[in-house]
Amino acid sequence: MSEPIRCAVVGYGPEFNMGKRHGEWIEAAEGLKLVGVCDINPERLEAAKRDFPHVETFEGLDEMLERLDFDLAVIVTPHNTHAPLALKCIEAGKHVVVEKPMCVTVDEATRMIEAAKERGVTLTVFQNRRWDGDFLAIKEAVEGGAIGRVFRVEMFIGGYGRPRDWWRSDKEVSGGLFLDWGAHMLDWLLGIVRSKVKGVAGYAHKLVWRHTTIEDHVGALIYFEDGTVADVQISTIAALRKPRWAIWGTKGAIVSTSPQDIRLLRADESGNVEEERLEPKPSDWGAFYRNLAAHLLEGEELAVKPEEARRNIAIMEAAMKSARTGKVEPVPFE
Repeated sequence: MSEPIRCAVVGYGPEFNMGKRHGEWIEAAEGLKLVGVCDINPERLEAAKRDFPHVETFEGLDEMLERLDFDLAVIVTPHNTHAPLALKCIEAGKHVVVEKPMCVTVDEATRMIEAAKERGVTLTVFQNRRWDGDFLAIKEAVEGGAIGRVFRVEMFIGGYGRPRDWWRSDKEVSGGLFLDWGAHMLDWLLGIVRSKVKGVAGYAHKLVWRHTTIEDHVGALIYFEDGTVADVQISTIAALRKPRWAIWGTKGAIVSTSPQDIRLLRADESGNVEEERLEPKPSDWGAFYRNLAAHLLEGEELAVKPEEARRNIAIMEAAMKSARTGKVEPVPFE
């Protein structure tokens, strides 16, 4: 048995306890071991020591890189810090996991990918919702041909509510509304529609919440080379909500209003439609780290390749460019 991969978490903020959760997933994965945490807030370091008494803690990444012997860094910080922190770790010869979204721009993503290749280290992105139970059930149904050939997808996340006063409401830090749930939604979409993207028509509204700099409502029409069209929307001003998923195929459809409510509609040539409930699969976010351990220790194929995460960023970047230009914009790396 090889020595375990020594892991360190960069950022231990209290929101959603993601620093702690990453630590727990690491500790639960055979072949990985949590050895360090760094955060600029001393109170968060105290929390890390309570959660994981065996780890060493540091007040900054530079200090941790200098003093701690570790193999893999997990970046759990605001979006605009992902690229600079990841690049610093890569340059130090560390494997890197970056929370979603991978970064804020395609240029940053490309620099991260190229740096990792040059240093011979693994770079991946925590697209954990690939292992959501509702997505797994929907993906299985689509790939099994339950609704025939998919030709249209609609996806919606949101409602009507005042955004919080925090870094995710600051466009300069977060990259905007699309770079929050959008990173998950596009990863889902591209896991179902395998065709290349031909172009993106995006739009954005800033109409109500003036205390923030992020958009109130964003969306994108994504045109695929095989003719499939996807309509992805995220909103904080949607008094009328739409289904989370609506997928049309040549033999039926799938509609989901929540992760627990998934319905499969099968149609015959006479126009008769039968409906059945799809049961969500068990969600398993820890599978990301089990795959990563197997990749690093045994050469198993990496589940989330950085080029896939860059593609998500490229589509969102094209959508926001389209919102400014009013044109259908191409997507690089297609």
